Amino acid sequence: MISGIKSRRRPKAPAAIEGTVRVDRRTKDLIRRLEIGDIAVIDHVDLDRVAADGLIEAGVAAVVNAAASISGRYPNGGPIRVVHAGIPLLDAAGDDLLDRVREGDAVRIVAGEIWRGDELLATAKVLTEPEIEAAMHDARAAIGAELERFADNTLEYIRREARLTFEPLSLPPLHTQFVGRHALVVVRGHDYRSDLAALRSYIREYRPVLIGVDGGADALREIGLKPDIIIGDFDSVSEATLRCGAELVHHVHPDGRAPGRENLVDWAVDYHEFVAEGTSEDVAMLLAYESGSQLIVAVGTHATMVEFLDKGRRGMASTFLTRLRLGPALVDAKGVSRLYEGRVRRLDMALLIGAAVLAMVVVGIVAEPIHVFARGLWVTLKDLFSNS
Repeated sequence: MISGIKSRRRPKAPAAIEGTVRVDRRTKDLIRRLEIGDIAVIDHVDLDRVAADGLIEAGVAAVVNAAASISGRYPNGGPIRVVHAGIPLLDAAGDDLLDRVREGDAVRIVAGEIWRGDELLATAKVLTEPEIEAAMHDARAAIGAELERFADNTLEYIRREARLTFEPLSLPPLHTQFVGRHALVVVRGHDYRSDLAALRSYIREYRPVLIGVDGGADALREIGLKPDIIIGDFDSVSEATLRCGAELVHHVHPDGRAPGRENLVDWAVDYHEFVAEGTSEDVAMLLAYESGSQLIVAVGTHATMVEFLDKGRRGMASTFLTRLRLGPALVDAKGVSRLYEGRVRRLDMALLIGAAVLAMVVVGIVAEPIHVFARGLWVTLKDLFSNS
């Protein structure tokens, strides 16, 4: 080596990621088709936390987003979860990518370039954790403007639709009995799995009516429970769950909009229609309340501005009005789970003490050393009293 000249190692070329493409403009539809090692191609502005969790659980090798995963409107939690899971997130690959790539294509990704054989399909930006954190910081700083728009949309809807929210509803003729029972409304939203796990004791004791809102029905089946009712527009529930024996209720809006009706007709299943304003999770709560439920426990439902923006909703008026209508009959799953966490009932304690006493009695009856001790004690007492 020549003196005074430092040797430099040649930088390693970035490792290529190879896999089969699964592509869909609706991320929640795509997630159901993903297999471990696939490359997910999506078109999802402001990738939300629930969608990110679904991609992570599917075990994808990489996520390629044709749109901007972070628009800066609000601090969406999806991108950081994907990157924290060790999954490369390629951003803003361009809308034409979804037209150029086909389901089942074998592609490789090198340094943000997506190749199919010798054809360069697109070039995207590989998002890093520091870049995402910086973008989230900027989004949090600018959230005031988004909050103002969100509040304006909410108040405008309330001014127009509040009267409809409190009008009597025509209930579908369901066989499920609500009167005198609790109802558990499950939405596949934030933390729904941990909430359901924490509610196992509650479900066993109270046996509430189990209502799955679209994919929430699949969430119930994942933990071995069969939903009594499935309600929504049926755009994210599996066909196997659809045919599990639950009563199906199609959510229809007062203006006649009925998304998902075609799916139900194609599946040739029996279903009821329930006409009400609001989101499907709101309507599920209204159905339980108006049918006579004592208490409604909500799992995975949306309650914050960020959660509603994640769902693509510009306001939360229907949810606000629904909660006004239900009042104290509605509680969040986290509150119920805390009541049951580590709780020891008096009956359980009495049974435990009774079992211990019974065990001692049985041991006393059958154990020979105890018989010998008892006979010796009896002889001693007998001698003592006879001498006196």
